[in-house]
Amino acid sequence: MAPLVLGRLNVVTSGDPASDVTAVLLHGWTMDLTTWDRVAAALPGRVVRYDVRGHGRSAEGTGTIAELADDLAAVLDECAPTGRVVLAGHSLGGMTVMALAEQRPELFSRVSGVALIATSCGDLPPPRAVERLAGRWLLKRPKVGFGRVIAPGLRVTFGRRPRWADVRAAAAMAGNTSGEAFVGIREELTLHQRREALSVLSDVPTVVMAGAWDVLTPLRHSRVLADSLPSAEFVIYPKTGHMLPLERSQDVARRIAALM
Repeated sequence: MAPLVLGRLNVVTSGDPASDVTAVLLHGWTMDLTTWDRVAAALPGRVVRYDVRGHGRSAEGTGTIAELADDLAAVLDECAPTGRVVLAGHSLGGMTVMALAEQRPELFSRVSGVALIATSCGDLPPPRAVERLAGRWLLKRPKVGFGRVIAPGLRVTFGRRPRWADVRAAAAMAGNTSGEAFVGIREELTLHQRREALSVLSDVPTVVMAGAWDVLTPLRHSRVLADSLPSAEFVIYPKTGHMLPLERSQDVARRIAALM
């Protein structure tokens, strides 16, 4: 596993450096690249992961989803300038892929597959009053912190009988997110409207994966994706929540590998 710093981003590469296909794995809001540990280990070829701005070991700060798409383009230019690419995005990561399609459709000429995992192309609800109140306080903190404290609250983002180690890991990732990114990206989720950008993926082999019990991007959002991409494979995991790279890592890896 080879870590590098691309500007403000912490990037990790693994797998066969000589492979002609690179899987780029994008994590969700308040998570980090370790979300993909089990998935990355099971993939063939070469794998690139990175921490989004203000998350994990990347520099503090935040950005719009459009700016996160610029970061993705920069990672591709630096880490996968040639060869085939498979893009897999969980939650915010999937939205970033859609923003890249909107802004840089020409890049998809060498994208041989896309996995959209527990994500949405728009119409997510705005922050509730309690979230806005907490946000004012979190903006003053370089890191959210309180990973152990928020673990019980994050349990609701999983489905039935999750591994408690996975819940604790998700809480630790959330606690290591900067307050600025926590608040700023939450606002961005409401502004995200990219259903039209899905047309760029119409000729790209795509799989849409959804947890039937997802409370963050409920199943209806994945159905919109599947309806907009009629040739895409649509997979629903019963009794499973939002954290599919942790909850169903083996099958998620298998389906991403099939795109490679």
